[in-house]
Amino acid sequence: MKLIGDKSFYKRVFKIAIPLMIQNGVTNMVGLINNITVGQLGTEQLAGVAIANQLISIFYLMVFGVASATGIFGAQYEGKKDYEGARNVFRLKILLMVFFCTAAILIFTIFGRPLISAFLHDNNDGSDLTLTLNEGYKYLLLMCIGFLPYGIGQAYAGSLREAGHTMAPMRSSVIALIISLGLNLLLIPMIGVAGAAVATVVSRFVEGSITIFWTHRNQNIAHFIVHAYRTFKVPAELTKSVVIKGAPLILNESLWSVGLTIVNQSYSYRGVTALAAVNMASTIVNLVNVLFMTMGVVIGIIMGNMLGADTPKEEVRDTNTKLIATSVGISLGVAAILFALGPVFPLLYKSTSSEVKEIAKYLIWAEACGAPFRAFGNAAYYTIRSGGKTLLTALYDCGFVWYALVPIAYCLAHFTELGIIPMYFTIKMAEGIKCLIGFIMVKRGKWMTNIVDRQTA
Repeated sequence: MKLIGDKSFYKRVFKIAIPLMIQNGVTNMVGLINNITVGQLGTEQLAGVAIANQLISIFYLMVFGVASATGIFGAQYEGKKDYEGARNVFRLKILLMVFFCTAAILIFTIFGRPLISAFLHDNNDGSDLTLTLNEGYKYLLLMCIGFLPYGIGQAYAGSLREAGHTMAPMRSSVIALIISLGLNLLLIPMIGVAGAAVATVVSRFVEGSITIFWTHRNQNIAHFIVHAYRTFKVPAELTKSVVIKGAPLILNESLWSVGLTIVNQSYSYRGVTALAAVNMASTIVNLVNVLFMTMGVVIGIIMGNMLGADTPKEEVRDTNTKLIATSVGISLGVAAILFALGPVFPLLYKSTSSEVKEIAKYLIWAEACGAPFRAFGNAAYYTIRSGGKTLLTALYDCGFVWYALVPIAYCLAHFTELGIIPMYFTIKMAEGIKCLIGFIMVKRGKWMTNIVDRQTA
């Protein structure tokens, strides 16, 4: 099979990918702006916000899991041009978002302080742990205000993407970025980390509102929204199928994010300085990695549409091979960018110690080395998921975190004297194991199934 597609192939891919890259890049840019601006306040403030954001990322990934679990059906219904089916998927998506957003708000409000405390260990590096805890908890409580608009907005944006309309969510994200940037520069010098949270919350409300407004104004092309709120009843057969197929995926995202949180908690045994450096590095890495991570979403959409339309399996396999090759190719460019940014990016944190900046440089380089592994693993994950093999997907994705990354991180943190740099690098290189497993699973082709033919709208 060819690894390189023709002009029409790349035109189709990047028509979906570029708006998504911009939208996801803008979302991560908001975090980058927050991070740099908060970094001017001091190491404790930076570490406190980093810990809070690590916990919030669990919520974000739960939202992603809900959107993904329902989106498998949405993409195939759209490929089949069954708009009533897509409408029912959207209704179910809204109900699930409200449930998970409410649950997250309650958990973080009640247990936020002890959760943050679990990341704080006295490493005799002169850090003020009480200040770190208070700043992180303040930020976490304020961020909870934006959970519901974020979840609802993602339900709309996900359904739009499944229908092939990626520009509207992208525009909403760009506007939100501009507002967040302005508020960050205004509020953080005035009220500290609370200003960063307020800026993000306001941008979430704006982003969600614009996406929702555009969708309802364009019902002629966003077919799923027509009479969507006439009822919230969802066919029992569809609900059952989404629960059976989707529960492993939602559980996967939740356990995956918890697993990575435990990995990051292991880094905290190297002190607040190490936590601040990890946060500094991950901020720029997450922004640049959008270039190839977004390809996973593109793979899920294109594969879902093709499977829903009963495209011949050889054509599906050929397209998938080219999509994975494109993703890995992009990751090589990302690796080069990260190597170049390693010594430069930490210099933006003027009020952070030189030790933190030096550690962050090497962590960024470690991420650059692991970029191709992460790209292939991400592409394999979305490939397997597109055919509704969600239990297999969970075992592949979440399973790897728990049987490989968590034990490795725990052992390195508790049974070795390795510093944060070699410890971080070792964990990133372990991703190569996941790539081998993913290659075998994709090649077998058991993921190529149509899961909507038997569903009733």
